Amino acid sequence: MKFTLLAHQVRALDMLRHSLASGKRRPMLQAPTGAGKTVLGAAIVEGALRKGNPVLFTVPFLSLVSQTVERFAEQGINSVGVMQGFHPATDADQPVQVASIQTLMRRKLPRASIVMIDEAHRWFDFYGKWMAMPEWQNVPFVGLSATPWAKGLGKHYDDLLIPTTTKALIAEGFLSPFRVFAPAHPDLTNVRTVAGDYHEGQLSDAMSQPVLIADTVATWLRLGEDRPTLCFAVDRAHARKLADQFEAAGVATGYVDMDTPPDERQLIGERLKHGQIKVVCNVYTLTTGVDWDVRCIILARPTKSETLFTQIIGRGLRTAPGKADCLILDHSDTTLRLGFVDDIHHDHLDMGPHQKSNGSRKDRETPLPKECPACSRLKPAGIRKCPSCGFEPERQSAIEERHGELIALKGRRKDKREATHDEKQRFYSMLLWLQQDRGYAPGYVAHKFKDRFGIWPHGMMEHSVEPDATFLNWIKSRQIAWAKQKKKQEAAHAA
Repeated sequence: MKFTLLAHQVRALDMLRHSLASGKRRPMLQAPTGAGKTVLGAAIVEGALRKGNPVLFTVPFLSLVSQTVERFAEQGINSVGVMQGFHPATDADQPVQVASIQTLMRRKLPRASIVMIDEAHRWFDFYGKWMAMPEWQNVPFVGLSATPWAKGLGKHYDDLLIPTTTKALIAEGFLSPFRVFAPAHPDLTNVRTVAGDYHEGQLSDAMSQPVLIADTVATWLRLGEDRPTLCFAVDRAHARKLADQFEAAGVATGYVDMDTPPDERQLIGERLKHGQIKVVCNVYTLTTGVDWDVRCIILARPTKSETLFTQIIGRGLRTAPGKADCLILDHSDTTLRLGFVDDIHHDHLDMGPHQKSNGSRKDRETPLPKECPACSRLKPAGIRKCPSCGFEPERQSAIEERHGELIALKGRRKDKREATHDEKQRFYSMLLWLQQDRGYAPGYVAHKFKDRFGIWPHGMMEHSVEPDATFLNWIKSRQIAWAKQKKKQEAAHAA
């Protein structure tokens, strides 16, 4: 074997061998983001080749064909042909064939001793017809997926293999920890549900409200820490509005949808890597097969789908040098509905609409996260003290007496963690630099300082320091907030 397997990958191969030896012919191998699905696939392929068995590896998207061939080559597997259009690597004589499912539907199926189905949660009816063909009954079909939770998969696959979980991979350092903030709560009461998820057209209208778009940009400027970011939108119109607003705020932004050519998509990824752009707004296309160094996820696309939610957040969980965690800015309330991504877990394949229990949220004991009222960070239920700002709610009576009436208390909000003197001094010095550079009135510094810390700047030294990106983003966020307030006032006067 040309590559070294980690413990959970060895466990996955052992589980697969045992499943096939026990007579199973349709095992589903769950490999979370970061589990090394490419290495696992390569190990399975190499094992088949050592026995002289031809392999057929299928993918659901054309963009994954060349990527799979490249990844196999990185693992030392070069005897690969491609079945997809007029691909330059087409070679029917190679023992390993990588094929798009769209091409297989239109061509004669090649001979294979094992079939591997990548992204197997993406179900096509052709798979079911293919698996049911008499000549393929005894050929193993191995599904590979980070999220094998689609309705009815249990009717086609006969074994679910779970060698590891997202929570375990984070604990072992193979995936990045994450922090989630829920800075906005969209009103989705009038958005219908179609096929288990929100109606896309109505959802786009709900999420395209100017206030929500502005909040998305302002929140990233305030909390995003200038990190390389993927922003997930509802549809093209919504994504372009978000991209335009980011650009208007001075944030270099890219845009990707399903029609973006592969070379342009690759260029955008390179520009994000080198800091030439900070945010990429996208629709659908960057949920799978993307290994960019992403350190912040903006979830501006509400979903009821655990699969889509997990795939989206997974784009930010890969580890990278200097990456302490992934920041998730959830403007969709999805985390509050579905829970933290590493708490989503299923022990069984879904058997269809009549299945009573498949390990869904209502059958799990893990409670939903709670929102910190001071800083909007989501924390596990039962954790009183916020790990971000230190807010800890006071235990108090639910009612108080006022002028003979009993009224409910909604709780009191505490301030965030007290900044150190050095942090206040640096902020003050950057305000001085900005005031001098832009010719603002002298009172600008004191008022912005009070806006940030709630106190006047007494005892600060009068020397200026050039602002950093975090400071400038905070300034932009306040400018956006001021502009929104001005528009509200103008609308009120007009009415």
